[in-house]
Amino acid sequence: MLIDLPDIAATERLAEDVALILGRGDLVALSGDLGAGKTSFARALIRAFLDDPDVEVPSPTFTLVQTYEGGRAPIAHFDLYRLSSEDELDEIGLDDALDTGIVLVEWPDRAGARLPAARLDLTFEIAGDGRTVTVGGAGRLVERFHRSRDIRAFLDAAGLIGAERRHLQSDASTRAYERVRSGGGDRVLMDWPPRPQAPDSGDKRTAYRAADVRPFIAVGNALRDAGLSAPAIHAADIGRGFLLMEDLGAEGVVADDAPIAGRYRAAIEVLAAIHARPRATELKLPDGTVHVLQPYRTEALAAELALFTDWYIPHIRQRPATEDERRSFDAAWAPLLARLEQAEKSWVLLDVHSPNLLWLPERSGLQRVGLLDFQDTLIGPAAYDVASLAEDARVTVSPGLEADLLAHYVAVRRRDDPGFDAARFREAYVILAAQRATKVLGVFARLSDRDGRPAYLRHIPRLRDYLARCLADPVLSELAVWYEKHRFP
Repeated sequence: MLIDLPDIAATERLAEDVALILGRGDLVALSGDLGAGKTSFARALIRAFLDDPDVEVPSPTFTLVQTYEGGRAPIAHFDLYRLSSEDELDEIGLDDALDTGIVLVEWPDRAGARLPAARLDLTFEIAGDGRTVTVGGAGRLVERFHRSRDIRAFLDAAGLIGAERRHLQSDASTRAYERVRSGGGDRVLMDWPPRPQAPDSGDKRTAYRAADVRPFIAVGNALRDAGLSAPAIHAADIGRGFLLMEDLGAEGVVADDAPIAGRYRAAIEVLAAIHARPRATELKLPDGTVHVLQPYRTEALAAELALFTDWYIPHIRQRPATEDERRSFDAAWAPLLARLEQAEKSWVLLDVHSPNLLWLPERSGLQRVGLLDFQDTLIGPAAYDVASLAEDARVTVSPGLEADLLAHYVAVRRRDDPGFDAARFREAYVILAAQRATKVLGVFARLSDRDGRPAYLRHIPRLRDYLARCLADPVLSELAVWYEKHRFP
């Protein structure tokens, strides 16, 4: 692949395209003669990666290596032009840099066979007043580079030629997000490679989760039609999984690691509004096709609970769950899940908690709450999303605030429907809150033990406290016996 770089702006855009795909263990090898543009490219990449146009990025010609902190991972810039021998690579810490972060290497030929084959190779040449770069290499990083270039072409086709791209976030799925800056204002790019078939991931929720961007588009349209704030879609490539969306900003519902009570109450009002009227199960897409919301039935809830026995018990006990633990666990939960069949049904967005809620102070009423991450919406027990918010897995909701949120929900529902059955809601709520805490314990243990993301373990104590809070309710008295007998949570 040969890319023309007629000016410094083109070099900076290519550097952004590479910076967005880099993660720990990635290596980018920069080759070319003196003055071919290797250092200029490295400088632009580091500034884009750190999202800091003013950071000083000197050439490491004499120091051999310069390291930068503050991004998603440390990034080490090596210049091997003055390397005296391959053995010197050990002294300057090349292997350690690859183990802990990202590595850029100028003059990679000086390293001989010491560089891993899985890398991105960029070879620069002078071409008139500009440069060209030949792209090569091997491994997943090269695949990610080509996808990043596809995103650049998608943005160009959407009229955002030369737009600035910056990493926004990644989540526990295959989705990644970036902020796209242009003269017409900021946008958010969702990059979601389609999943052709459910992988054997060990996550029993996969069968109930969206596989591409179509459900996100359909549910987002339905939420906006209901008078709520979900990001508008400005451009889409459904086949490749690219969405260019409205940027709802970055103001959330949490401050200093604590819920902002008024904003949580506003989010509760959004849920009450969703649940106050019947909701469609078939949602139309702009191309005329229909996305059908699947039912959130007992078997789906039970499959999620199995994450506890599959992952949390092995994490805590350092051994697999026994057959007796699995059988008695399923038996303890079965009658409770059966009772949910009679619970009020509505849209279940599934992850209504602080990471997926934005605060839009310039809007009014229910539209002040921005909704994200709703592509997995199902039709199921309405109380589920209330439990997801009132026992937020990512930030501690005190017992007092939880009680206030539940009372506020009931008051809003009764205002719109005096016959609203608060007792039935509260029963469903406590069952679903316990179900969610139990399954998320399994999810976070899996993310740590299988996926190498130990940061999720910091949420475990909060979830155990939530579960203990639920098990103290008389509705769950028999279930509490199982957890007590097996010394959980």
